[in-house]
Amino acid sequence: MAGTALTETVPASSSRARPLLAISVGGTIVGLLDLTYAIVVYSPHHPIRIPQTIASGLLGMQSYDGGMWTAALGVFLHFLIAFGAATVYYLVGRKIAFMTEHAVWSGLIFGALVYSFMHLVVLPLSAVPHRDGKFIYQAAEFIWHWFGVGLPIALSVAHYARPVRR
Repeated sequence: MAGTALTETVPASSSRARPLLAISVGGTIVGLLDLTYAIVVYSPHHPIRIPQTIASGLLGMQSYDGGMWTAALGVFLHFLIAFGAATVYYLVGRKIAFMTEHAVWSGLIFGALVYSFMHLVVLPLSAVPHRDGKFIYQAAEFIWHWFGVGLPIALSVAHYARPVRR
């Protein structure tokens, strides 16, 4: 069995799951990638608007009057969501081995689920100003979540937190 051969040749300390590293690496990569994507696509000339829009989920329209303070709140909330998504993937992946054994497929599916959860649950419950976006932006963002959100989290969890098989 391949897993047995691997654990025989790798020292015990390096074969242990590292959940905090899996979550922090995945969450950081996703936070940076997704924030960059949003700025480049939606507001390249006024990048402060993106984190202010994120903060508007809590503050509503006055978020845009808060300058750097509300932008900082938006960045914090954005990374909180990214780390939350990585934590969910890690916890579910510990119960469903398929998610770490087939990280690419699982990550793509997870990215679609994150997009759906954000757009069907989180945003409607938030104070974010609601507006219908163009379909092309929605489709691009949906696909982006496969590769820029789900995949980095899945690969991080698979790399750092794969359960040790004995």
